[in-house]
Amino acid sequence: MNPFQLLRQLRDLYLVKVKWRKYSIGRGFHAGRQVFIYGKSHIKIGRNFYIGRFSEIGCDVEIGDHVLFANFVSLVGKYDHHYEKPGVPIRCAPQIRDAHYDWKGLDEKIVIGDDVWVGYRAIIMSGVTIGAGSIVAAGAVVTKDVEPMSIYAGVPARKVGPRFSSSEAAEEHRIALGF
Repeated sequence: MNPFQLLRQLRDLYLVKVKWRKYSIGRGFHAGRQVFIYGKSHIKIGRNFYIGRFSEIGCDVEIGDHVLFANFVSLVGKYDHHYEKPGVPIRCAPQIRDAHYDWKGLDEKIVIGDDVWVGYRAIIMSGVTIGAGSIVAAGAVVTKDVEPMSIYAGVPARKVGPRFSSSEAAEEHRIALGF
């Protein structure tokens, strides 16, 4: 093992065991530089997860195994600020991070299935489920659930097609990965 690989492994170990120890993070985790992770209640990340540089998880989430986030991916809460508080500017309104926050969004989370690839600068809003085996294209803004084994793109994200060109290949993939 070269010194660079050793430093990378030590950094990932520090992130999992020290910095983000209150979250459940599986084996094979790697984070690029300047990654931010925060969840009000919980974050659960499966095995073999890669999160690219400058990416951000800013809400509760459950992420499956073998998931890949490109650089600048953001997982964002829809109701992080109580914007309906009469007489209070949004900047001064209660935020979901506050202990006394009691508005929308407290029970929302993002669920990402196994074997998902989220492309460069994609944004996923809280309350969304990304089905196993799916791809979210670069720059997409996901506001609704994503079907398994599908490709979604655009703003807002819409299904542009299946991940595999044949149903036989899709079924073979499902069986091989066990989902």
